[in-house]
Amino acid sequence: MSQAQDLALSPAEAQPMDAAWPDPSAEPPILQETHPIAHPMVGFMGASWLPGHKLLLLSSITQHPWGGGLTMDRAHGALFSLQACRDFLMLAQTHSKKWQKSLQHERDQRIRLEETLEQLAKQHNHLERAFRGATVLPAGASGTGGSAKDPCCPAKGDLSDEDDDNEFFDAPEIIPMPESLGHKRTGSNISGTSSDISLDEQYKHQVEDTKKEKRTRIPYKPNYSLNLWSIMKNCIGKELSKIPMPVNFNEPLSMLQRLTEDLEYHDLLDRAARCESSLEQLCYVAAFTVSSYSTTVFRTSKPFNPLLGETFELDRLEENGYRSLCEQVSHHPPAAAHHADSKHGWTLRQEIKITSKFRGKYLSVMPLGTIHCVFHSTGNHYTWKKVTTTVHNIIVGKLWIDQSGEIEIVNHKTGDKCNLKFVPYSYFSRDVARKVTGEVTDPTGKVHFVLLGTWDEKMDCYKVTLGTGDNGAEGRQKAHEAEDSRMLLWKRNPLPKYAENMYYFSELALTLNAPESGTAPTDSRRRPDQRLMENGRWDEANAEKQRLEEKQRLSRKRREAEAARATEDGKERARTAPVSGPLTARETLR
Repeated sequence: MSQAQDLALSPAEAQPMDAAWPDPSAEPPILQETHPIAHPMVGFMGASWLPGHKLLLLSSITQHPWGGGLTMDRAHGALFSLQACRDFLMLAQTHSKKWQKSLQHERDQRIRLEETLEQLAKQHNHLERAFRGATVLPAGASGTGGSAKDPCCPAKGDLSDEDDDNEFFDAPEIIPMPESLGHKRTGSNISGTSSDISLDEQYKHQVEDTKKEKRTRIPYKPNYSLNLWSIMKNCIGKELSKIPMPVNFNEPLSMLQRLTEDLEYHDLLDRAARCESSLEQLCYVAAFTVSSYSTTVFRTSKPFNPLLGETFELDRLEENGYRSLCEQVSHHPPAAAHHADSKHGWTLRQEIKITSKFRGKYLSVMPLGTIHCVFHSTGNHYTWKKVTTTVHNIIVGKLWIDQSGEIEIVNHKTGDKCNLKFVPYSYFSRDVARKVTGEVTDPTGKVHFVLLGTWDEKMDCYKVTLGTGDNGAEGRQKAHEAEDSRMLLWKRNPLPKYAENMYYFSELALTLNAPESGTAPTDSRRRPDQRLMENGRWDEANAEKQRLEEKQRLSRKRREAEAARATEDGKERARTAPVSGPLTARETLR
């Protein structure tokens, strides 16, 4: 009996292979389950385990002439392998669709998150602009006197690296500069005398105006918008003093003038000179050290890099009893020397080298050098160093400055010391922002005074009057609680009215760049790019700044070439001429 008869197939179902291949869309043949397949595996599971088409395929394969010698067992194995492959393919397709749906869901979630963040950034920018617009003054308002603390000073708790914004604009939204304070633009090319009134004539005119009284205002900062990240993104990890920057990021003061601002609270040194106790004198010196950072709380702009040989002289003998002189003694790396004398019995000098690094999200400014203060009557000689200044939110958000690190003030005559700690700002800390703590100790390490305050507002002093056994942490805590021993050492002067429109300058800073007669040709007040920026002519200031920098680069190459030739010829260069470096200030300003 044939295998087709064993399967009990109808004649229509058992048609030969050469007639036609069964149509997959046709209805499967009916299998009589009373006749199991003559195969052990199929017979055990029942004929219904295989569809009619598969049974027909098995029968056709075994009966067809080209399938000769192919048994039912082998045919069934091949068909089973095909079915397994088909099942695996269907399973793979199913899982592939699931992964595609999951990836698409994640992609949609990311897009929605980006849109949400962009919307929040725009809302933040809109609120910040609305706040700034509400604090500007009318075009004809006066800008003298008063305090700008409430409208222009943000709350301490609002400082955060997460204060995001969709784009940073260096210049705040302020009112346009009145015509009486500035100068009209000209269509001529930029040079040393590119305006209707030359800078020399303008300087002489301003000198006459400032002979009688010190100025209390400067032209308002123009509203120039500039994306900071578009320039700073190529400066990550580099020394910023070697990178040319537009004046949009500057303030109309030189670094030499910023160093002179340390003398704003010179009265602290005057009071220290009158102290009979060296420990009490050290407290005032510590307060003077902290006070030098009070002007940086809102001063996020960068001062001009001084030219080699540039100087700045400030004579306040008649008004305040001191005079100061700064000079740029090195260009790369930038280094300045500062000397100040007072008729009240003290001398201050410092040698400062500024190094700065851009880290992507923040900028670190690290002053290197030592500050010396000597009191004439006692001979007490104090030295200390500066802490690191950090500018946060470089990429997005509102710029803010923090001071962090430790300062050790040493009296080299008596051995007294004062250790000051500038606590860095932390979003998760409960301490007051910009906190400064300190202790004044004698040569044996015994604490006599405890200092507490902030570097932007005030410093208090508490006298430790307890016994030696209570001079530990418990004794210092009791000293803090003893209000009768509290003494206010220093308190920050209020900013001038509408200081937010004048680069947040203090009363002293407003007078530093005022033209004065009798100054040296290398004085910072005579820099044309700095003067143009102060007058609100930023485009011309940028062109002038670029001209000076290019002149310095050419001069440096020339001096390096001359030094190389002199070395080859075995000649020595004159000691008074710099071997390498940029052009000196007097030569550059010609």
